[in-house]
Amino acid sequence: MRTEDVLATVATGLWCWDNAAGAVTLDAEARRLLALPEHAPLTEGVIRARFHAVDWLEFRSLLALSGAEGTLGELRMRVVDERGGTLRTVRLRAKPVEGGTDRLMVGTIEEIAEAMEGTSTARMPIVADWHRNREAFLLDAGRALAEAHSTSEVLRVAAGLSMPGFEPSGLAVFVGEGSRVRVIGHHGYAPGEAEPFLEQPLDAAYPAAEVIRTGRAVYLPAPEDYRRRFPDAYRKVAHFGRTSWAFLPLINAGRTIGAWMAGFSVPVAFTPDERSVLTTVARMLAQALGRASVTESERELSVGLQRSMLPTVQPGIPGMTVAARYVPTGGGLEVGGDWYDMIPLPNGKIALVIGDVQGHDVRAAGLMGQLRIALRAYASEGHHPDAVLSRASRFLAGINDSGDAGDEQRFATCLYIEVCPSSGLLVIARAGHPDPAIRLSDGTLLVRPTAGGLPLGIIPDTDYPTTRIVLEPGETMLVFTDGLVETGGHDLESGMARLRQTVEGHALDVDGDLEKLADALVQAVHGPPSHYTTGPLIDRREDDIALLLLRRTVPAGAPEGAEPGALPHPPRRTVMAIAQAEPERIAQARQQIRELMHDWPDPDQTDSAVLMVSEMVTNVLVHTDGDALLIAEISGERGTRCVRVDVADASDELPHRRHPGEMASSGRGLVLMELLAGAWGVDPRGEGKNIWFELYEAAAGVEAQFEGVT
Repeated sequence: MRTEDVLATVATGLWCWDNAAGAVTLDAEARRLLALPEHAPLTEGVIRARFHAVDWLEFRSLLALSGAEGTLGELRMRVVDERGGTLRTVRLRAKPVEGGTDRLMVGTIEEIAEAMEGTSTARMPIVADWHRNREAFLLDAGRALAEAHSTSEVLRVAAGLSMPGFEPSGLAVFVGEGSRVRVIGHHGYAPGEAEPFLEQPLDAAYPAAEVIRTGRAVYLPAPEDYRRRFPDAYRKVAHFGRTSWAFLPLINAGRTIGAWMAGFSVPVAFTPDERSVLTTVARMLAQALGRASVTESERELSVGLQRSMLPTVQPGIPGMTVAARYVPTGGGLEVGGDWYDMIPLPNGKIALVIGDVQGHDVRAAGLMGQLRIALRAYASEGHHPDAVLSRASRFLAGINDSGDAGDEQRFATCLYIEVCPSSGLLVIARAGHPDPAIRLSDGTLLVRPTAGGLPLGIIPDTDYPTTRIVLEPGETMLVFTDGLVETGGHDLESGMARLRQTVEGHALDVDGDLEKLADALVQAVHGPPSHYTTGPLIDRREDDIALLLLRRTVPAGAPEGAEPGALPHPPRRTVMAIAQAEPERIAQARQQIRELMHDWPDPDQTDSAVLMVSEMVTNVLVHTDGDALLIAEISGERGTRCVRVDVADASDELPHRRHPGEMASSGRGLVLMELLAGAWGVDPRGEGKNIWFELYEAAAGVEAQFEGVT
C-alpha cells in the first residue's frame, strides 16, 4: 500500500511551503481537508482564505519560530468556508528543511474530532488580548534593553523581565569563552546556589553548553524531559523545585555568543506563542549584550590610548603646583585631538604645552600623539619656545603633504610656555590657541593677550613671536582648549564670562585647592564630575577639554591672615607690552583695564581710565619710534582703593600741553588727563620717560554723594 493511501485513511495530508518562491504544494488529502478543488490554483492567498484570520497569524508565527529554531512546530487551526463558518478543526505540523530556515517548510495536516474551545467570535478577543499583552511586553523589554549601555545594565534588565502569563522564577545568562561556558549573570538564586554552574566545559552534558555548541534552543517542559536528556545535570538542579526550563541561543551577527536560561516553578507547555516570546527576548538580549560588549571594549581601548598619550603632571616643582584635566568628547573611541604635556628642559626649567588637533576622531588622536612626541623632542633639544613651534609646524605640514594625515589635511592650535620656577617668568609662544588667563592673588581673572602666529601645519615656515609674563606669588595661570569655553551654547565671550565667574568664586586658601578649582572648572561645563584623566571616561560631550593650572606658591613667612600671595590687601596688577608693529593691541590694552577694574564702583571712572590708556598708548606709537610698556595696578583696601596706570617708552621727548582748535585731530591728550585723572604726571627716566595717572575710589564715593544732594 502506498504511503499516500495510508495517510488518507487516517485523514492526514502532506504539504510543502516554499517561502522564497511563494509556492504551496498539497497532496489530495490536504486539498480535501482545506475544501479546495483538485485542480484549483494554489497560492498563499488561496490558502489564507481557508483559515480563520486569527489562526493564520499564529500559523505565520509558527513558521518563523520553527525556522529559527529548526524544530517541529504544532498548531490547531480552524478551516472555514466562504462565509467564515467553521468546517473542521485540523492539527498542523511544520518543520524546516535545507539548513533549518523558514525558506522551505514541510509538514502534515490532519483532522481532529474534538472542536476547539469556543466559537471564532468568542475566541478572538482572548487571542487578541494575548497578542496585545505580548506586544506591550516586547516593546517595553526592547526599549529597556536598547537603553542599557553596559553588560551589568543588560543583565539587570534581563533579571526584571516579567513575561505575560508565565513569569520565570530563575534566569541565567551564559557566554562561551573558548572551551568554557561561564555564567555572567543570574537571578532567582540564593547566594552560593549557582556555584556549580558558574563555569563548565563547553562539551559538558548541560543544556546551556549544548545550546552554545549547536545554536538550537532546548525546551524542557517537565522534569522528566530534563532527567531523560541531561541526567547528570538534572541531579544538580532538582532541589530548586522548578518544573520547566527553556534554554535559548543568544545569536548576534550570525554568531552564537551565549545562552539564556529561563526556569519556571509552574508547568509551561512552551506553546508556539510562548516560544515566540522567549525567542524574541533572546534575540533582543543578544543584540544588547553585543552592543554592550563593543562599547566596553571601545571604552577599555580608549582608556588605554588616553593613558598612554596623556602624561601625569610632575608634583615636585620647586615653588609651584600644577593641576591638569582631560575630558574627552565621548562616543565610540573616546579620544580626540586635545592634549597637554609637561616637559623638563635641559636648562632646569619646565615647559607646559597644551594644544588641539582639528577633529574628534581616531585620526585626530593619532596626529595628536605624533605632534606631542615631536614637541617633546624639540623642547628637549633646548630650543627657544618660538623655535619649538616653528619646527612643530613644519613637522605637521610635512605629514599633511605626505598624505599620512588622510584625505583631509589637519592643523593644530598650540600654546607653549617655558616656565622658570624660581623667578616665575613665563615665556609664551602661541599658535592660534586661546590666550592664557591669570587668576590674580585677590581672585580676579584676567586674560593676558599674547603675541602669536598661525596654527601649526598651515604654513611650514611660520614665525611665532614670544610674550614674557611674570607669575607673581599667589597667582595662578590657566591654559585650556576651546572646549572649556565654547560649549553649552556659549561663544568665546559668554564662555569666558562663565569661566571668570567660576574662578573668581573659588577661594584658593591652600595650594591643594588647585585640584578643587580644576574640578570646579569642568563642573561648570558638564555638571557634577564623573571621572577625569586617570579614571573611566565621562559621558559624551560637545567637545574635548584639556586644562592646565599653574600656581606660584607663596614663599615661607608670608603675612599671617593673608590669602597666599602676600599682603592682607594684595595689589591687583597687569603688565602689557605693545610694539610699534602691533597697533591692534591698543584694543587689548583697553580690555585689560576694563577687566582689571571689573568691580570698580563708578563706571564713569572706568570709562575715563580706558580713554586715558588708549590716548597714552596711541601717543607712544604715533610720536615715538619705540614700543610702549603698560603697567596697571589697583592697591589699597576696598572703598579707598587707588588705580595707577603707567605707560613707559624709550623716547626722551616729553609731552607738551597744546591748545587744539575745534577741527584738530590731536593735541588733546594732556587736556584729557587734566580733566579726568585724580592725579597725573610725567617722570623722565635714564632712557625714556613714564607717563602716569591715578584714580581714587574714595573720590567716586564723594561724587556720588554730591550727585544725591543735587
